[in-house]
Amino acid sequence: MSTAATRTAVVTGASSGIGAATARRLATAGYHVVLTARRKDRIEALAAELTEAGHSATAHALDVTDRAAVDALAASLDRCDVLVNNAGGAIGAEPVATGDPADWRTMYEVNVIGTLNVTQALLPALTASGDGTVVVLSSTAGHATYEGGAGYVAAKNGARVLAETLRLEIVGQPVRVIEIAPGMVKTDEFAKTRFRGDAEKAEKVYAGVAEPLTADDVADTITWAVTRPSHVNIDLLVVRPRAQASNTKVHRDL
Repeated sequence: MSTAATRTAVVTGASSGIGAATARRLATAGYHVVLTARRKDRIEALAAELTEAGHSATAHALDVTDRAAVDALAASLDRCDVLVNNAGGAIGAEPVATGDPADWRTMYEVNVIGTLNVTQALLPALTASGDGTVVVLSSTAGHATYEGGAGYVAAKNGARVLAETLRLEIVGQPVRVIEIAPGMVKTDEFAKTRFRGDAEKAEKVYAGVAEPLTADDVADTITWAVTRPSHVNIDLLVVRPRAQASNTKVHRDL
């Protein structure tokens, strides 16, 4: 069985936020990290940062919704031991009655079909490694609904079900399937993207919350789950800040 020092981890959506933080954590843990994202300049800069720090990393520009590009990535790899399906995101906060179907479609394509594309393409290599791990970054949105979030909730439910079903279908194979479901995480881009660049609306999401989760908190959680002994599968890990009891119950000092 390979050691962490010789193993390869592919991280999607590694250009910022949770993806970038996870890449740093896994590189520090000794993995060769393959950074993927659409923004080539960002992942190349992160790969250079990690290499300069004495770690092993390469950058590969990728749109997870482009199946031909995903297949090309898979063909370019000598091995794959860990896949972190992090690429995703939310767009809009409109109610069902007025939500834009194009936004729903985009969220589904990235969060669900993107995860499906990369998982399908890399599953043979993960199995061949003899000790593979698939991580699916869902969300607490995939476990409970809330007003104004139906499109994202539906997409993350899809990602959650993908992970659950895959685990059933490959039981007995040397591949673990881990779902990490974060709650309120304050990153530079998530809420801002959701509100179409409106920084004021984005900041209100976290107003009065003393300590929302950080990207590094989630990256630490992912790395912990991935580095458990091979026979230990963390089926589902829900992680929230202490101030958040549910998707709709958050303590704010206002």
